[in-house]
Amino acid sequence: MIDFLLPGSTAYLVIKGLHIAAVVFWMAGMLYLPRLFVYHMTAAPGGELEAALLKQERNLLKIIVNPAMIAVWVLAIVMIVANESLWTSGWFHVKLVLVLALSGLHGVYAGAQRKFAAGERPRSERFWRIANEIPAIGVIVIALLAIVKPF
Repeated sequence: MIDFLLPGSTAYLVIKGLHIAAVVFWMAGMLYLPRLFVYHMTAAPGGELEAALLKQERNLLKIIVNPAMIAVWVLAIVMIVANESLWTSGWFHVKLVLVLALSGLHGVYAGAQRKFAAGERPRSERFWRIANEIPAIGVIVIALLAIVKPF
């Protein structure tokens, strides 16, 4: 255990606050990126709108979503190392599975962005509309698990 990062210490709480802020940025991007994909599906190939959407998708992923996800994981690992008792909590195991699933979805979004940039139209507009809701549901369940700690 890292002494200056004892659970409840100011340093631990700062790490936790930064973790929550990183989650907010990550989820903002994870909610907005599939919405951009919905718009992209309706844009004319090679048109001005498509060019603007490609730039927005790339920038959102590279400037906000990727760094935020990395920060979420790094800060979470620091908290887990400082508070090993998390491993004995059932709610934490469920939360970890959900965060892994959101990280996988992040990978799906990143792969789709590359396909859009290559001129492909991966999936359907309906798929992206549904995919837009998954991070919201995931973050609601994760937040409730972290606050309520039901098991």
